Amino acid sequence: MFLTSLLSSFFTYYEDLEGNEGYVYENVWTEYAEETLGKVFLWLVIVAAVLLVAVGIFIRFKKQEALAAYVKTALTASFGLGLAIGVTMITLEITKTFEKGYLDWAEGMLGLVLVPVCVVCGLLVLGIIATYVASFFDKKTFKITAIASLSAVGAAFVALLICLIVYYASGNAEYNNGAEISTSGNVILYISAILIIAVIIAGAFIFDKGTKGFDTKSISYAAVCIALSFALSYIKMWEMPYGGSITLASLLPLMIYSYMFGTKKGVMAGFIYGILQALQDPWLIHPAQFLLDYPIAFSAIGLAGMFAHVKALDKLPQVKFALGAIVACALRYVSHVFSGVFAFGTYAASYGYDSAWVYSLAYNSFVFVDVAIVIVVGIIVFSSKAFIKQISRYSSQTEKTEKTETSDAE
Repeated sequence: MFLTSLLSSFFTYYEDLEGNEGYVYENVWTEYAEETLGKVFLWLVIVAAVLLVAVGIFIRFKKQEALAAYVKTALTASFGLGLAIGVTMITLEITKTFEKGYLDWAEGMLGLVLVPVCVVCGLLVLGIIATYVASFFDKKTFKITAIASLSAVGAAFVALLICLIVYYASGNAEYNNGAEISTSGNVILYISAILIIAVIIAGAFIFDKGTKGFDTKSISYAAVCIALSFALSYIKMWEMPYGGSITLASLLPLMIYSYMFGTKKGVMAGFIYGILQALQDPWLIHPAQFLLDYPIAFSAIGLAGMFAHVKALDKLPQVKFALGAIVACALRYVSHVFSGVFAFGTYAASYGYDSAWVYSLAYNSFVFVDVAIVIVVGIIVFSSKAFIKQISRYSSQTEKTEKTETSDAE
């Protein structure tokens, strides 16, 4: 009976005397679906992880020669699961935007924000899938596909930034979000974005001098880790009112990827993940704010592997991971804080804060709770000798590359 009523309500529109239209049960479909599917996906991910690990351990001891093939199969299955969860939840998010009429009053949001973001994210997903599939063919096919995908995404990303600049210049960005950005705040937003980008790039190269460029294996793992992190980001334990949430260790796959393949590749994977986050939780007021809250903030997560090759900590991989996670989290926090002060500072008064700095520092502290969960889970994972043995192969490849480059220089 309930399902019948729910179904009929989806097709039943009302119109009152003033001409206002809407669903009979306006918020039932998307909010109910998001809440229910969030719980379903939570248990689905947990059960899938337990089963994949259990089968992997069994194969490791019973038929070790089949372990490599199993890992590939498990990664493909994980990628498929992550992609399915991500696409489902994004679809619900877009449906909710239209269902609740968010675009009816927000002038310029559809053409200058939502559509460009959807295009970039769509090209990203298609590019990841195409590149992942191409990795099963010869190197030439893989290289051509990777270059074409990156070029398409890069062009779309530049177009998105141009659209955001036009959207901001029109004044609709601040009006639609009830914000007010001063001239000095506008300048500081751009300067802080440039400085944090410089710090991330410098850190990526300083702590990752010897790794080679992207290959089929690193691309495949990047696709899986981005998909898993994106899927886990929808399993929210707490959601903030103006963007941000505490999730079920959603950043763990990205951090492990950085630990395995190096900070340069980790930063790139985080950058891609950050763009996808813009579609999941779009709070876009200013072009530099978009960069600070999404691509830059999550690019910082790619620095989590910065201590992976510290010899003094070789017997303590848990400490290597935890230290990298803390540094990456701190830089992400700084990025969010600058955005909060100079783009969202107007909201401080509504929370009872006299200072935008105090407001932003307090509001964005959810980042530390989020990373604390990641560190706890990460320490458990990095305490597994089998796991360490598996990822040490990639670390040894990096060390060999570094030694070769050093000997060549001499």
